[in-house]
Amino acid sequence: MSNRGKKFIAMIIFVLFMSFPLFSGCEGSDTRDKVDDTVEELAGKKQVDRMKKMEKDIGTITDRESERMDELEELQELEETEPEEE
Repeated sequence: MSNRGKKFIAMIIFVLFMSFPLFSGCEGSDTRDKVDDTVEELAGKKQVDRMKKMEKDIGTITDRESERMDELEELQELEETEPEEE
């Protein structure tokens, strides 16, 4: 093989090894997270997740208020049934 052929093969190998990091995956990088976040935002997934969280929060608040109202009613009933002291 001629000197030019050896240089050409060495250059191809060098380019392959140097370009390998460019084509490897970036699964754990911040850039990948930002891309995923943007795609979810555009697809509406984030909006759906927010709505589900709001529904859950509203349900929790409603349950708490219902419990408070029940406690108040019980207290009012106890006050009405207690004999008055003179």
